[in-house]
Amino acid sequence: MKNLDLENEKIGKLLLNFSIPCIISMLVGALYNIVDQIFIGNGVGYLGNAATNVVYPFTVIALALALLIGDGTSALFSLNLGKKDYYKANKGVGNSIVLMLIVSVVITLLGFIFSDNILKIFGVTNSTYSYAKDYYQIILMGIPFYVLTSGLNGIVRADGAPKFAMFATLIGAILNIILDPIAIFVLNMGVKGAALATIIGQVVSCVITLLYFIKPRKVKLSGHTFKLDRQICKNIVMLGVSSFITQISIVIVIAVANNMIVKYGALSKYGADIPLSVVGIVMKVFAIVIAIVIGVSIGSQHIIGYNFGAGKLDRVKKTFKSILITNMIVGIIAFILFQIFPQYIINIFGSESKLYNDYALLCFKIYLAGIVFTCITKSCSIYLQSIGKPVKSMILSLSRDIVIFIPTLIILASIYGVVGMLWAALIADIISFVLAIIIILSVHNTNVVVDRKEKIMEKGINYLPKNIVITIAREYGSGGRYVGELLAKELNVSFYDKEIIRLASKVSGLTEEYIKEKEQRKSDFNTYYNNDDEIFIAEKEVIQNICKKPCVIIGRCADYILKNQKNVYKIFLYSTEENKIKRCTKYYGIKRDDAKKIIKKVDKARAKHYEYYTNLKWKDFSNYDLAINVDKLGVLGTVNAIKKVIIDK
Repeated sequence: MKNLDLENEKIGKLLLNFSIPCIISMLVGALYNIVDQIFIGNGVGYLGNAATNVVYPFTVIALALALLIGDGTSALFSLNLGKKDYYKANKGVGNSIVLMLIVSVVITLLGFIFSDNILKIFGVTNSTYSYAKDYYQIILMGIPFYVLTSGLNGIVRADGAPKFAMFATLIGAILNIILDPIAIFVLNMGVKGAALATIIGQVVSCVITLLYFIKPRKVKLSGHTFKLDRQICKNIVMLGVSSFITQISIVIVIAVANNMIVKYGALSKYGADIPLSVVGIVMKVFAIVIAIVIGVSIGSQHIIGYNFGAGKLDRVKKTFKSILITNMIVGIIAFILFQIFPQYIINIFGSESKLYNDYALLCFKIYLAGIVFTCITKSCSIYLQSIGKPVKSMILSLSRDIVIFIPTLIILASIYGVVGMLWAALIADIISFVLAIIIILSVHNTNVVVDRKEKIMEKGINYLPKNIVITIAREYGSGGRYVGELLAKELNVSFYDKEIIRLASKVSGLTEEYIKEKEQRKSDFNTYYNNDDEIFIAEKEVIQNICKKPCVIIGRCADYILKNQKNVYKIFLYSTEENKIKRCTKYYGIKRDDAKKIIKKVDKARAKHYEYYTNLKWKDFSNYDLAINVDKLGVLGTVNAIKKVIIDK
């Protein structure tokens, strides 16, 4: 994974490396619940399965909170890596760990305090209460481990280690599969045994996941990263809200469906407990398909987020197209299985009565008929989250389950009972699919196709004024050189910094090593050294030659040398002392105590050099067309601001 280049590697290869481990991780998470259902169905019966269906929504609430933080952090981390803003990337990870710890403790305590109320809300019946209570009380003890594992898993993937994330989750699932039959059949513990097997697996997965952060790849954690920052926490929540709503929607759907089943099932030939058990199984099977879809989509999240942050919109669109096609194929295969072979799937969960099988067949064929549309909608929702469009992602997530499905379910249940309510899913799937297409087209038309700024990012200098030249003077540690490098990439023009040394060497006859050394020791500048003038004259000649074609030039008095030339934009970039010190310590490996001295020394030398050859003040902003505090906009924001000035003109 260390050798994968997110900006240049083939999309297919990146997706295989990131999505396959992610799919396995998501499948493992889905299997935690479905494995319990299989063994409970065969060892306890359908009442045991109905009980786990009642408890399931509470575990989904825990997962929703974990993904709110984990997926939000993963998206933020990827976007900041693409922008090369490592400080915010690491700060986000540290803040997320603190948030997960707080959330996991709070939800566990609330779960114990309001246990009976929670079970009633999720549709427990008199027949299933004792099973549900036994299962629930043990599952609660594993919630903190479940939250940490689920939340940190996405961060580990974003850090470039999806295989490790997969391994951590897989070990826990394997333990659960091994321990379930032992606890249920050998030790005769029933639903308690299934719950105990589950939390043992969760604890082991959590420990392995935490061990990763002892030596992560790109994440750099230190004391200050764990200090909560309001803005970073807000960004995490905003980017993770789509995942949260997706999971909370499941909770609301199950709660409403279970209560409708209890109410109208009692009036049908099936009773309340059969539909309660069947719907729970169908939703778990449905969750397996969605786990694959989400695995593909979240696996691509780091690829999309990084390239979107770096402005590589063509790669963003190619990645999205690939995941859309992949997930559509997954949906088609699932549709065929659910329509042609549902009885084989039903039999896995135990042998029951004809009445039970009749309702189960109806449930699979009707409730899951729109699975292809669901797969596409989920892909679009996660894609929107990956490109920093959390509001649109949230709207899409809400529309299917809350706005459309629940009202339709309530209406159909009141008219047609527990069979009629199954059609609500298909109706919701079709309408939300149409909405997904509309939102995606609007986002692409607004942000990729129509906007002239993005055309420049895709097509380069054809959209720029002829022979555009941008000169950048910058304070040491302001990030100015990197701004220039990114800007040149975005505009598809040449970038000149160290290359000027090589060209000046050819012009002057001085060695590259000598010129480089003199440039690094400008604080020792001596006006009596003829060779210093010779270097300036050579670099001046180089700059006057290279400016005949579009380019970005860093430093070397280029703004003054080209002052009389048309289509030259003179930029000065600066930063606060504290942020310059942070950049020096983080990116240049300079100790904090030394950084302040070096910054002062280098900037003084640059000012002295500039004033000597131009008779102007280096920091006099009237010498430039644009002066920007990089701290205010960030590196990518500064690049975009400069582009906007050039494009609008």
